[in-house]
Amino acid sequence: MKSNLLAMALTVAMVAPSKAADEVIAAASQPPAVTNQLSLDDLVNEALANNPELNFYRAEIAAARGGRRTAAAWANPEVSAELGQKRVKDSSGTQLGEGAAWSVSVNQTFEYPGRLSLRKAIANRDLQLAELGFAQFKLALASRVRTLGYQVFIAQEKLAASREVAGRFQALTDVLVQRDPAGITPLLETRIIEANTITLQRQASEASLAAQAAVLELNQLRGQPPGAAIHVTAAPFKFHEVPPLESLLEIARTNAFELRIRQAELEQQGFKVALAKNDRYPAATVGPFISQEKAADKETIVGVGISVPLPLWNRNSGNIEIARAREQQAQTSLLLAQRDVERRVTESALALQVKVAEMNQWRADAVAQFTEAAEHADRHYRLGAVPVATYVELQKQYLEAIAAMLDTRQEALVAAQNLALLTGVSLLADMPRNLPATKPEDSHD
Repeated sequence: MKSNLLAMALTVAMVAPSKAADEVIAAASQPPAVTNQLSLDDLVNEALANNPELNFYRAEIAAARGGRRTAAAWANPEVSAELGQKRVKDSSGTQLGEGAAWSVSVNQTFEYPGRLSLRKAIANRDLQLAELGFAQFKLALASRVRTLGYQVFIAQEKLAASREVAGRFQALTDVLVQRDPAGITPLLETRIIEANTITLQRQASEASLAAQAAVLELNQLRGQPPGAAIHVTAAPFKFHEVPPLESLLEIARTNAFELRIRQAELEQQGFKVALAKNDRYPAATVGPFISQEKAADKETIVGVGISVPLPLWNRNSGNIEIARAREQQAQTSLLLAQRDVERRVTESALALQVKVAEMNQWRADAVAQFTEAAEHADRHYRLGAVPVATYVELQKQYLEAIAAMLDTRQEALVAAQNLALLTGVSLLADMPRNLPATKPEDSHD
């Protein structure tokens, strides 16, 4: 009878700490209550509506439109007037009369033919560049916000997993230190558990800092206070099939913002070369005039005047050479940008293909099975059915597997985002295939 009572007492003593440990684990694995839950699309929409840097690009477009109006305007006419006194004397010096003399003229400068249209074309390219910059920034902003949002989601998931495993180790440590270790093996196992508890707590702290850093930048892009707390919800991404590389390269040559901007700059520089050549020819100033003199008699003159500078010393050859040199630089920049875009498209396409192929090999319930295995290992280690090496290794592998899967998804997302920036084609299944922001209106001529 006494032996039965003793066995029951030992069983209760072992089960009670185990139940307490399970409660600690459950409490540690519960995420904090967060009311501000946002999806990735919510974050993107908020950033596109509130990002303060968008006003800079809007002002740049407004300035370019003002420059276009200025380039299309004629020079204002000039009015000149002269007023004086006239005396008339004969050859002997006798004054014949005295009176007022005045003249008024209105002059209008007329540019050499073609000069005004060239200035308008240059101003139109400025407006085109401003609109391209605005569209590029919006697409890059959406891509960056989506990436940062997913980083926050990943950090939250890693933090939850690290806290879950750290909670298991901490609860197990609390149970082991209360026991009197009989022999060196239990003592060493206790130290192994304690050491891993410290390591896992550090991993949880690093995940928390990573989440906070991403939240700070995300709040800055959304125009929110730095300390605004958010909780990101994200479903696993699904990707369209990656098109052939040649198709992506051909699309990028047409849609890539870098190439479109360099192409517009090259066209603009060509107009500047033509304008520099046109400036070799002078502008003519034409206008009517009237003058009147009253002395011995009244004399009135009405006519039309014209003035043209003689291009003897300055044929604008220096500005022509400068414009041609700038045009050559623009051609080189376009060629270098095209090679860089082709390289980045190739890298991103290959990376996305590799990551998608890797994700397709995962089992649909892989995370659930890893979580279940970690829980089984914890339960059976307490019962003595699993050695400490297997228990520790399984908990570590659980965290590493979760981190590897999350990181792979993020890398695939980054590759797909880069392709979208370079080609204007989205490979995310939950987004429109063609991104409208990549083609701003361009009818300014």
